[in-house]
Amino acid sequence: MNSDSKEKLDAVFDTEKDAGSVVEKEACDLQLRNRWTRKLLSWGVEERGILPVPLEDRTDTQYSKVFFIWLSANFNILSFSAGTLGPLLYGLSLRESCLVILFFNLLCNIPPAYLSTWGPKLGLRQLCQARYSFGYFGVIIMSCFNMATGLGYCILNSILGGQTLSSITNGSLSWSVGIVIIAVVSLLISFGGYKLLAWYERLAWIPVLVSYVVALGLGGKHLSNPAPAEPATASTVLSFASIIAGFVITYAPICSDYTIYYTPDVASWKIFISAYLGFNVPVVMLCFGAAVAVALPYVPAWNDGYNNGNVGGLLEAMLRPAGNFGKFLTVLLALSVTANLAPTFYSFCMSFQVFIPPAAAVPRYMFSLLAVAIVIPLSIAGQHKFYDTLSNFLGIIGYWASAFCAVVLIEHFVIRRSDFSSYNLRYWDDYRRLPPGFAAVCACLLSVGLIVPSMDQVWFVGPIAQRTGDIGFEMAFTVTGLCYVPLRYLELRFRKMV
Repeated sequence: MNSDSKEKLDAVFDTEKDAGSVVEKEACDLQLRNRWTRKLLSWGVEERGILPVPLEDRTDTQYSKVFFIWLSANFNILSFSAGTLGPLLYGLSLRESCLVILFFNLLCNIPPAYLSTWGPKLGLRQLCQARYSFGYFGVIIMSCFNMATGLGYCILNSILGGQTLSSITNGSLSWSVGIVIIAVVSLLISFGGYKLLAWYERLAWIPVLVSYVVALGLGGKHLSNPAPAEPATASTVLSFASIIAGFVITYAPICSDYTIYYTPDVASWKIFISAYLGFNVPVVMLCFGAAVAVALPYVPAWNDGYNNGNVGGLLEAMLRPAGNFGKFLTVLLALSVTANLAPTFYSFCMSFQVFIPPAAAVPRYMFSLLAVAIVIPLSIAGQHKFYDTLSNFLGIIGYWASAFCAVVLIEHFVIRRSDFSSYNLRYWDDYRRLPPGFAAVCACLLSVGLIVPSMDQVWFVGPIAQRTGDIGFEMAFTVTGLCYVPLRYLELRFRKMV
């Protein structure tokens, strides 16, 4: 580390020594008065929510953890099902589907991987970092979108896991019961906090890999000669691309939640590479889903399984030739969604505390209970509309996350000149000193004027999208970024940067 970089880091550390100290002391005192809380803490449960992580607590040097967190979170049957949308929903060939999956993963995973590097430098959760651009109150809007996104993913994962469990029993275990089992298991994992999550995610991908290797061995002969498809149009390619973008770029508002315990003197490129690989290795899962979807109409057993139980029934049909061992592997695949659900429940807690700041005094894990209470009934209500829900949800969520990335990245690179010492951490929770957020919110609102005409959804197709396909997330990033720069400089004329 050169001397200039060290001086900048020292400046960050100097400003953070009293960051949130009063709030943290009050919150800790309130939590420790509770006998049940003290018991949980003695078991190693993490109670910290959005309060900044002091420098002395940022000691983790196991940088591979962030790789395994994102690998396991995406190495599951939801990724498999997202890959099937290319052939099944848009009629793309296997080659076209895989090219879209690969290119847009490589592109859209850059922002979340880069934002992961901010956690060790600032010790703040991702949405708390966003207060330095969106402001104390403006980021509440982003937290609402983030909670909705997280809950949407939880609902999709719970439905898919429940359907897969049910398929093993030929329907004697209802989808609803399977949903409850998946949600409760995920809740227990998220309850422990970062340390338990990091341990679980390090292992969760292994049984999934074994299951898919067996499935590939049993059914690979059906994948060798994919049927020809109609040539793809720009519209179908871009519409599928918007789904892939929505699948990955929405991690950006939570990435630093999993790196704030790393030592701050780590080289940022190590964190970036670990996170970027963790996001991109599961591309094989999406491509496998696309390959199976192309072969689906020509394999009667697979087609019957899919018609009777959606993706869960399809996976059970693929593993059925392995007998009881195949059923065991299907159970493991059903449980694979817990590796995505658990960290989503964890980050929901942070979003809720940003949404209602006084909730920072309440132990983090309490809000996981709230998330489960929302997810279970909504999953049961929507269990018979999985594919409609999946395609509509993934197509929309990329818009807001793309606008979010544009604001926080331009704030950092253009306004703050990539200088972490410009973030005055003493004021992380002071709405009077933080930016008012008008520039960020107005830039996002202005982008809506071009996002809506660029949308291509089942329920609405804009005039631009009729010619181009869905380019809403590209418009969100570009227009928000272009509007934010002049608006932010105008804002700085009235309030000094912190």
